[in-house]
Amino acid sequence: MTAYVCSLETAVPATKLVQSEARDVFAAQPGLSRLGSRLVNTCFDGAAIETRFTAVEELTNTSRSDNPQFYDQESGLLLNPSTKVRNDIFAREATKLFVEASRAALEAAPELDLLDITHLITVSCTGFFNPGPDYKVVRELGLNPAVQRYHLGFMGCYAAFPALRAARLFCEADPRAAVLVVCAELCSLHVRTSNDPDAIMGSALFADGAAAAVVTARPEARDSALLTLDHFETVLTPVGEDSMAWNIGDNGFEMVLGNYVPHIIDDHIVGALEPLLAREPELAALPYTSIPHWAIHPGGRSILDKVQSRLSLTEKQLVPARDILRHYGNMSSATVLFVLKHVLEEPIREGTRGGERICSMAFGPGLTVETGLFTKLRQADAGRGAVPDTATRDGRAPAPAVSEATAAG
Repeated sequence: MTAYVCSLETAVPATKLVQSEARDVFAAQPGLSRLGSRLVNTCFDGAAIETRFTAVEELTNTSRSDNPQFYDQESGLLLNPSTKVRNDIFAREATKLFVEASRAALEAAPELDLLDITHLITVSCTGFFNPGPDYKVVRELGLNPAVQRYHLGFMGCYAAFPALRAARLFCEADPRAAVLVVCAELCSLHVRTSNDPDAIMGSALFADGAAAAVVTARPEARDSALLTLDHFETVLTPVGEDSMAWNIGDNGFEMVLGNYVPHIIDDHIVGALEPLLAREPELAALPYTSIPHWAIHPGGRSILDKVQSRLSLTEKQLVPARDILRHYGNMSSATVLFVLKHVLEEPIREGTRGGERICSMAFGPGLTVETGLFTKLRQADAGRGAVPDTATRDGRAPAPAVSEATAAG
């Protein structure tokens, strides 16, 4: 039985951060050592990011607060709120993104009614509350209160894949199932100034965003579907357990992002792809470039560089991942869905029959490599989702941001 993705939509908060201005704020913090200051400039400038989005409005020069919690504009100091303060904001602001992305995905799947949704899978690793985002989505959107709800928490950047895989399994078990999958991450809540290289790298990379998809095997969805979910695989690399992690501290969540991660991926990416491509031996026998589309989670520029080099992919095949990194940063679990949406918005090549194949992958704590093989059936409508009304698609915002983002996973 074929599981179809009927829609894939994205959402980001209204507040845009400009990378160069964020760098200057972090570099000006007292207490930075000479090495820390040098790392801030190196990490921010080398991240291949121009803009990102945050749910923390006070991180812009257009916002004023009598009681700043993250950034005191008068003194120029980045503050260090408790985990409770950060998580309270998550409960409020993440709900908005979960609902916004979900609503957009449901509106983009007109062949399904709200009450047709049988399963809901929510994903996040940047905060916790209960009743959780699954409950909030059901209530806010008016879904059937008997919908089966599941929340995948604290998995990290690869979590969209287990969510999509679960959606496919639900559809295989029940041919009338219709599954709403939504990932929302507020990584910028966990920003901090530090001399720690992992915290600095996190602050240079991570951002906020959400993405939602509707998955079903109903035959009436076939003609309008965007893609099929063909195969998934999970691989744990033999090394790297301590190189990427995501822990809860007293002042926010703490990222461990060792600089050896790109080398681990470089050494093990071919092996991680083998079980996925083995599902279709005729595809496994071809060079990697024969798969037209690659939706790679942009964990960072060096990770994309290593994947491209090891698999001998073309510059064009890396455009979706590099574009999302440049304009949105790393939004943890939601990011690979942004990349996949970028792929879907590209025109179908003339003369293509039976769809275009997509190989997708994401990396997270463990070190875990999640891979997926999909078939693009048609071109998605461009222009929906992601960029809020206060911004434009060329990466510019009416009011430039003065501060910066995160240390999340």
